[in-house]
Amino acid sequence: MSDTDHERAAEPAGVRSVRRALDILGLLTEDRPTVTLREIVDATGLAKTTVVRLVQTLEQSGLLWDTPAGYTAGPGLWRWAHLAHTSWELPRETRKLMRELAEEQRETVNLFMLRGLSRVCVAQQESPQPLRHVVRVGDELPLWAGASSKILLRTASDGLLHRIAAGSPHGEGHARQLRVWADLAAERGVAVSRGERDEGLTAVAVPVVGRGGAVVASLSLSGPSHRFPEPTVERFAAALTEVARQMSEQGFDHPLSPSR
Repeated sequence: MSDTDHERAAEPAGVRSVRRALDILGLLTEDRPTVTLREIVDATGLAKTTVVRLVQTLEQSGLLWDTPAGYTAGPGLWRWAHLAHTSWELPRETRKLMRELAEEQRETVNLFMLRGLSRVCVAQQESPQPLRHVVRVGDELPLWAGASSKILLRTASDGLLHRIAAGSPHGEGHARQLRVWADLAAERGVAVSRGERDEGLTAVAVPVVGRGGAVVASLSLSGPSHRFPEPTVERFAAALTEVARQMSEQGFDHPLSPSR
């Protein structure tokens, strides 16, 4: 039995049931919008009687819907999704700036914010080119590499950098490199990464300042490294800086903002 299995076995029954219910909901994806009872049993490894009980509870809560093809997302999930969409969606003016930036520079635009030991994608506008870099809104990426990480860690404490480094493939000694990157990003006002997390991927990022004057987000352009020669990187940095300035002037705000 793995450490994770031991931890789950030691959980209170109520917590364990909640986790199992979430595991069932997690089986639903865009590629698999419905799942059968047999598929749930096979995927979770739970007894059929346990799965039936959990599915019935999820149905009663409106989180699952029984159809001839199997179980699909229920209206309760739609209400939660609508609430999340409303809470997370950026102002129309900010989304317009990101859309125009992607159209003009023809690379993917991402907006990341700091959350614990990760950076969360809170908005994205995909590149119009067939070969492009895509991160889904809500995805949490590590802070131990990447242009946006360097921007978001500009004022990070040594303790935070050590915790990030300890969870990285490079070990605790990576904290020194993180400090160098963060200080350089603060000095230049822009950060660049080339293949630090994903080989063949380059990103350029700049800070977005919130109402209180602190850096609350990073705005970036990312794509295949062969489309990011140095002159292009400089052009991207200038375009990003201008859009970030406009976002800040509009009064950037988001549920993940430190002021909340």
